[in-house]
Amino acid sequence: MRLTPAQLEQYDRDGFLILPDLFAPAEIERLRQELVRLGNVEAEGVIKEKSGAIRTIFRVHDEESPTASDAFHALARCPRMLAPAQAVLRDPDLYIHHSKCNLKAAIDGDIWAWHQDYGYWQNDGFRAPDFVTTMVAIDPATEIGGCLYLIPGSHKLGRIEPEWDDKTTSYATWVVPKARMLEIMDRHPDPVPITGAPGTAVMFHPNILHASGHNLSKRARWHVFMVYCRVANRPQDVPNPRPEWVRSRKWAPLRMGNDAALVRPAVAAE
Repeated sequence: MRLTPAQLEQYDRDGFLILPDLFAPAEIERLRQELVRLGNVEAEGVIKEKSGAIRTIFRVHDEESPTASDAFHALARCPRMLAPAQAVLRDPDLYIHHSKCNLKAAIDGDIWAWHQDYGYWQNDGFRAPDFVTTMVAIDPATEIGGCLYLIPGSHKLGRIEPEWDDKTTSYATWVVPKARMLEIMDRHPDPVPITGAPGTAVMFHPNILHASGHNLSKRARWHVFMVYCRVANRPQDVPNPRPEWVRSRKWAPLRMGNDAALVRPAVAAE
C-alpha cells in the first residue's frame, strides 16, 4: 500500500491520517479472537482497571513475549501497516517500539487524559520524535464508546513538558497540564473524534495531543496500537530503563510481511 502525495501532505499538516476500512472483517475477527485468548494471560505487560477489567495488553507483536500472537506479529509487518509508516517517516528501516491493545470495558472503561506520547518517550532515551503510531479499531469506534480524539496541528507545538498523573486512572502516566491544555484548545481546531467501523485505522504523530473518554456504551471497545520508530532513532541508555514490554530492545529493521498471514496461523518471516 502506498500513500498518495495528498495523504502525506495531510499527515504533515494535521499530524494524523485516517484510513477507513483498512482491514476486512475476517482479518479483524482473527485479531479479536487473539485478544480474547490474550485476556487470560497473566503477565507483567497485562494492565488492569481498578475494577479488575483488562485495560491494556502490551507486546503482542513479539514472538518471545508472554503475550505473543502470530496474528499481531503479522499485523505489524503487513504492507498496509508497515509501508505507510515507512512513507510518513521517510525511512524504510523501522522497528516496533511497542505494541499494545487498549480494551475499554462496557459502561466503566476508563479515560485516557490529554497527553503526547513523546512527552514521556523522550524519558526513555529517544533523541527525536521519529515515531508514528497506527491504531486499528477492532470494535466500532464511537463517541459514546470512548473513541480517540486528536487535536489537528497540535504536533507542531513540539514536546510540551508534562506532569505525572497517578490519580485520574488506574494507569499512571504523563499528561499535559490542564491550564496548558485550555490555552492550546483556544488556539486550535476542535478535537476530531476518530470513529468508524471495525478495520478503520488512523496514523498519528507522537507529539499530537490526544485523549479518549469513558466507555459509556454496552459494548467493550478494543483498539490496537503499533508504534513504529526509525532504527536510527533507537534509544540511548538511560538509568533504570522501563521493561521491554513497553520499551523494546529489538532494533533490527522489520521485514515486509504479507497480507495473507493475517488470516492464517503462521508467523511471517523475520
